[in-house]
Amino acid sequence: MAKRIRQGDTVVVMSGDDKGKRGKVLRLVLEKNRVVVEGVNLVYKHLRKSQQHPQGGRIRREAAVHISNVMPVDNETNRATRVKSGVVDGKRVRVGVRSGGEVGGAAGKKAAAGGKKED
Repeated sequence: MAKRIRQGDTVVVMSGDDKGKRGKVLRLVLEKNRVVVEGVNLVYKHLRKSQQHPQGGRIRREAAVHISNVMPVDNETNRATRVKSGVVDGKRVRVGVRSGGEVGGAAGKKAAAGGKKED
């Protein structure tokens, strides 16, 4: 199940309290089929008093969400899409079911940077 989402992908949360939010995948927890998404599922972590934090306190940080609750964003349509495996230029890549275009990877970096895709 983890092959459809990779670190660095932009994903949309499909269910839960943060439904509809978008963010970048910061970390994968493959043993538990979970992902940590930037700005999603924020929780408070309480800090004990220490030399680094003399007052103690609490900070907000992202907690993991189940991988089934997120979908990758298609680079061409900018909407959530399911992912299948396909071959482009002799390489196996992830392909969005919605548009048939490549998801993430080099195509995602070009789209995010505003560059044009080569035909």
